[in-house]
Amino acid sequence: MSVPGSLSRSVAEWTGHNKLWFKPSDPAFACATTARTTLEAGGNFLAMRYEWSHAGSAHHGMILLGEDVAAARCDAAWVDSFHNGQRLMLCTGPISTDGVLRATGAYPAPPGPDWGWRLELSAPAPEQLLLRMFNIMPDGTEALAVEASYSRRR
Repeated sequence: MSVPGSLSRSVAEWTGHNKLWFKPSDPAFACATTARTTLEAGGNFLAMRYEWSHAGSAHHGMILLGEDVAAARCDAAWVDSFHNGQRLMLCTGPISTDGVLRATGAYPAPPGPDWGWRLELSAPAPEQLLLRMFNIMPDGTEALAVEASYSRRR
């Protein structure tokens, strides 16, 4: 495993703004967010720990990710106290050439079929970090669910 160059240079403390959509047609719920990124396991993985709040409750999440260059894929393990509660979501995706790490997993949505969930993490600039999460409905329709835009703390 390895960490893409743009993300390996993003090890830092971050502060930013989080937007959450429950339905695509609804206005976004906005709040402040903080994050910390570290390299783990000899620099082979990037861990991102983040905090945000909703309706007066603090929430925490963590993504551990890396790229398996030999298999041409990226892998991520994701936990979040709001979105997936006590579940660990395993996500995977092809290695991209645009500097965005994308990994897709799934979660149960009883009584219907599972829904998909895609994580996207990028460093559009050295002082910026962008985390986006998408809901993928059973018919393949995608909707932005979370967008957290961070700036490096000084």
